[in-house]
Amino acid sequence: MTISANPKTPEKAPVTPAEDSIPVSVLKFGITVEDYMLPAHHPIQMVDQDGNLVPLDDQGAQPGHEYPIPGDQELVAAYEQLVIGRRVNDQNSALVRQGRMAVYPSSHGQEACQVAAALCLSDGDWLFPTYRDSVAVMARGVGAVQVMTLFRGDWHGGYNPNDHKVGIQSTPLTTQLLHAVGVAHAAKLRGEETVVLAMCGDGATSEGDFHEALNFAAVFKLPVIFFIQNNKYAISVPLAQQSVAPSLAHKAVGYGMAGERVDGNDLVAVLAVLGRAVKLAREGSGPLLVEAHTYRMQAHTNADDATRYRQDSEVAEWLAKDPLSRMTTYLTKKGLLDNELETQIAERAEVVAAQLRDGLNEDVAVDPQDLFKYVFSSPTPQLKEQSALLADELSREEATK
Repeated sequence: MTISANPKTPEKAPVTPAEDSIPVSVLKFGITVEDYMLPAHHPIQMVDQDGNLVPLDDQGAQPGHEYPIPGDQELVAAYEQLVIGRRVNDQNSALVRQGRMAVYPSSHGQEACQVAAALCLSDGDWLFPTYRDSVAVMARGVGAVQVMTLFRGDWHGGYNPNDHKVGIQSTPLTTQLLHAVGVAHAAKLRGEETVVLAMCGDGATSEGDFHEALNFAAVFKLPVIFFIQNNKYAISVPLAQQSVAPSLAHKAVGYGMAGERVDGNDLVAVLAVLGRAVKLAREGSGPLLVEAHTYRMQAHTNADDATRYRQDSEVAEWLAKDPLSRMTTYLTKKGLLDNELETQIAERAEVVAAQLRDGLNEDVAVDPQDLFKYVFSSPTPQLKEQSALLADELSREEATK
């Protein structure tokens, strides 16, 4: 066999995206793949912090990134959930101080993101929340007391995920993104039209699971929306010490998916952006990443002292951008909200707060054997031994009374 010193290398065709790799939506928009994937030059904003509708030319939209304003009925329904969410956040903070909850990660200031994440989905879609997304879980239809069971310190998450298509709130960072991708992959294999929305914070984008979830979803073109609530801090670590990307939405391009960024305190804009993302995912455009610029107004949890890593002036700046006061002003100016309706919504929010007080003030009967019953479907020899030891100890303790 003769080996040539100068083997003839076959000519390679120019590298271009495969025809079937270009989402139909891109062709429909009449823009390049790059323009589809890159986020808008500025975060999408439809209502400014003073509650005024932003002129169309100033909303940040560009070709392929246009967003119609949601309908009046959708806006009023979302506003009600916003009011309930704020009341729940305040009520839970009080319950923590009273010792009725072990911990509560408040989403005060981030409620617009929470509400929009839940309302943009259809009944058959799935939501995978983080530990801070209680308002989103409630807006999806899970009972208030059920949602807070986890934070009371019970042995279970409080609700059956299958009942409302909502994953259990995840405390470990980013694990829920992998679960979301798995559900989306299964749905696609079954030929279902299910869309999955996975929530995370800016800190989660530094985790390995974030990379694995986005890469898998992009390679298999799964109908997943990765929704990042960028509240500027991973507990106490500011965003500047986590990433130097132009924005977190720009990270989508590296995985071959579309990214978008939005004013996370503008409920109208978040509804519009997530609504479009769900529509595109359902049409087969593959995964999308949405970054919402928002702010955590309160401490990370009740165990955190936020004054150690941020200034009061920074908090005051974001207080002026509050999503609730912004939406109240906008709907009032639009003629969709008057004093009577505002009072009715506030009363409904008080009903939910009362349910939380009553439910979490009830003492739950505790069975110590539950420690062992639900670890494995078939208890291991070690669990059986530990269970027997505890039963014997409790029996002897009872006998001395």
